[in-house]
Formats: sequence, C-alpha cells, structure tokens
Amino acid sequence: MSDVIGMGDQADTLREMARSARKKQKSDAAPQGDVSIQKGIRVISVTSGKGGVGKSNVVSNLAIALSMQGKKVLLIDADLGLGNLDVLLGLSPVYNLNHVLNGEKNLSDILIDGPAGIKIIPAGSGVQELTSLGQHEKLKLLDELDMLEEQFDIMIVDTEAGISENVTYFTVAAQEIIVVVTPEPTSITDVYALIKLLATRYSEHHFKVLVNMAKDSEDALEVFRKLANVAGRFLDISLDYLGCVVKDEKVVEAVKRQRAVCELYPDSEAAGCFTTLAKRVTENTRQARLKGNIQFFFRRFLENPSG
Repeated sequence: MSDVIGMGDQADTLREMARSARKKQKSDAAPQGDVSIQKGIRVISVTSGKGGVGKSNVVSNLAIALSMQGKKVLLIDADLGLGNLDVLLGLSPVYNLNHVLNGEKNLSDILIDGPAGIKIIPAGSGVQELTSLGQHEKLKLLDELDMLEEQFDIMIVDTEAGISENVTYFTVAAQEIIVVVTPEPTSITDVYALIKLLATRYSEHHFKVLVNMAKDSEDALEVFRKLANVAGRFLDISLDYLGCVVKDEKVVEAVKRQRAVCELYPDSEAAGCFTTLAKRVTENTRQARLKGNIQFFFRRFLENPSG
C-alpha cells in the first residue's frame, strides 16, 4: 500500500508543471469574465474474480446504455494482455494502449468511435511485458488520461479478470468499483476472494455488485445475499446491489455478430436490464471520495476538495 501512496507523491511532482500549463492556456483562452465550472467525471472500474462471467460484454453494453441516456462515456480496455472490447464490438483499431505505454502515441491518437457515440481506448493483445505495468507506465497513463478528463462524464475501466497487479491497480485507482458475478458457485467464491484482497490489502470498503446471467431477479438477489452474508461475517465492507442482467439468447447472438445487444436487439430482455442499470448508475450520484491512494484525476480533488 505504501508504494501505491508513494507513487501518488511522485505523480504529484511529475505532473504539476504540465497541469499548470494546461490550466494557464485555458485561462488565457477564456473570454474575460468567463467562469468555468470543473466537470466532475466519474471513474468506474468494472472487475470480476474469474473469467467467463461476461464482464466485458456487460461493460460495453452498460457504456452504450449510458450514452443513449445522454452521458459522454469513455471506455478503456484495461486487459493489456488479452484485450477484447474491440472484437466484441466488431471494431478494428490501428493503434492501442500498448502504443501509448511504449511512447509511440498519445491517448488522443488511439481513441476510436464505438456504438451510440461512446469512445473507446483499445488494449493490445498478446504483449506479455505489459501484463504487469511498471511505475513509469502507470504515471504516463495517469497523465494521458488527465488530459481527456473534461471531455467525458463517465469513464468505465474494463479490467482483466482475476487478482493480478494490473487488476488491483486499475481498481484501486477508480472512484467506484463494480464487481460482476454470476450464479455459479465458483464465480461467487472468486469474486469474494477479489473483494477480500481489495479490502484487506488496499483498504477498499465500498463495492457495487452486478449479477450477470441470472435466471431472473430472484435468482440474482439470492446470489447477492450469499455474497453479502459471507462478506458481512468476515470483512468490514459495504456491498450495494446494483442489479442484474438476465440470461438471454439475444446476448449470445449479439456476441456472435460482434455487436452490442443494446444496439442490435434494443427490445430484448437483456437490453432492458442494461437500460435499468444505466439509470441506476446515473441516479447514484454519491460524491466520489478521495481515497488514501493514487487515483485517476486525483489532482482535481486536491485542487477542489469540496467537489
């Protein structure tokens, strides 16, 4: 944990001049008497304890549903070794996040357009050395993302599955955490292990739970109860039930056609679930808290701690 905090101190030093220069440019360019109100972007990390729970499909459809409700959404594929958001959505990016991390491109160069107006930062695939980011890469990514902050309302980070260092980094750096779980016992066990790690090692105490591939709403609530019961006995955390996405053959068909179910089958049961989820995310406007560790856009909190 201490090295994560230390990284924040270094980021504070490395980014101060660039941030100040950007603020001065904006101030000089603004008309006399113009008062700008800083946008409060929300950074949401979506993660899971294991693969095969449909997390990336959930992320892409949730982003599209939020965009359809008027939000400007940036979606970042943070599975740096096996990114697949572009494949899920039938996109063919020329560049990806690996090109940014190795210094060839800036984030603005690799942004691609997705369905319903969302913007996507694609990850690469099969690059072993980027499956565990070093400190330099982490700081570079923070600085690059900082430049995009004011263009979006919500940034959703799709982490890789499991409990790797990259997963914990992206999750801890976000302001809100959504964990995706399915009714399978192995999924419940693995997501509990992830929550336990984040709670005990990184002092994360607030999680939103999304149940995917549920038979119905009662089935999803039962999954949440099981997870909440075991977490309540052994961990000092709070779990909020965000909702569920029911098992729907239209989702399977959409994946085969490399399209989002919200776009291809907007009247399907699953698409309706994503619409409801997007409304809940939008309505849940609890102010994001500055944690005791490095965060995306943490400079905004330090400069304007009252929000």
